[in-house]
Amino acid sequence: MYDSFHPGQVWLDTKGERIQAHGGSVMYVDGIYYWYGENKEKTTGIDDTWTWGVRCYTSRDLYNWEDKGLIIQPELNNPQSSLHPTAMLDRPHIIYNKETKKYVCWMKIMNPDGTQTSTVMTADHILGPYEMVKEGLRPLNMSAGDFDLVVAPDGKAYYYFERVHSETICADLNREYTDVTGYYSTHFPKSGPPYVREATAYVHRDGRHYLITSGTTGYLPNPSEVAVGDTYHGPFTVLGNPHRKDMSHTSFHSQISSIFKVEGKKDLYIACADRWVPQHMDLDYEAYRQYYELAFHPDEDQRKKAQSLPINLDIIRDYRRNTSIADYVWLPLKFEDDMVYIDWMDEWRLEDYE
Repeated sequence: MYDSFHPGQVWLDTKGERIQAHGGSVMYVDGIYYWYGENKEKTTGIDDTWTWGVRCYTSRDLYNWEDKGLIIQPELNNPQSSLHPTAMLDRPHIIYNKETKKYVCWMKIMNPDGTQTSTVMTADHILGPYEMVKEGLRPLNMSAGDFDLVVAPDGKAYYYFERVHSETICADLNREYTDVTGYYSTHFPKSGPPYVREATAYVHRDGRHYLITSGTTGYLPNPSEVAVGDTYHGPFTVLGNPHRKDMSHTSFHSQISSIFKVEGKKDLYIACADRWVPQHMDLDYEAYRQYYELAFHPDEDQRKKAQSLPINLDIIRDYRRNTSIADYVWLPLKFEDDMVYIDWMDEWRLEDYE
């Protein structure tokens, strides 16, 4: 039994198995926390298995998690399905629609042609079963990458996503939360990786809307960035890196996935992040960021220079790696004036907060 958080260390469920809820989120329903995410138990890097469905865990104390199994099963007999283990399914997000009384799950799919689409499923209970609503969806006819879903107090829902290698989009969802309406706003336009923002995590506090994002360097970590606005559509002001004491410039060797508020606590928000490649924490990340700057440069001569950098290019090229051993970094947010910080702690407890 756990009685505290240990960021970056192996986290086991109540059966003694590694928790497999990567790129995940936490939802509070009727006194129970549900933590769901990508099931990477079979993603060892030795074959083409990317994600083996979506797994969910439950807890009442946030320390100890019971495995509830796969809430979205892989489709083993259909290689063309977005739920097939070789499909590059990432970052499931679930929101509840009070009007339809449905749980709505969106998932990002990276396709072989380089485009990214969305799969949308619904269920009557957060644990499923889920039914397919849309597959191959291109929201706003855009290639949609990492994202977050947000439901406002009035029931209106918003979809924050990376328009791949371009900018961040905030799009209104329809009443069913199964598609976009067509109304959207654009934010943080960039020339390309590693500057384009992805892994958007949203949090609302005291009338302010915060977005914490990562840069685009694949599985290799990079500095996060926080922005704040007065509405869901902004405009957003970039405030800087929330990891103020991170000398490695890697967001403590992790990438944010979501943020949630702890029930019963006055002002405790937890940032959930994945440490995708704990086996590569000794890399020279500045050199790898330089690679991304050159590889996506508009000038061909600069792009050629990327191939001559003194780095292991296989780490860049090979997306089929062992993420079954990826760890989690859960840390509390600290709000100071408009800024929000994420400071490192080897161990921390909920009991230390009001």
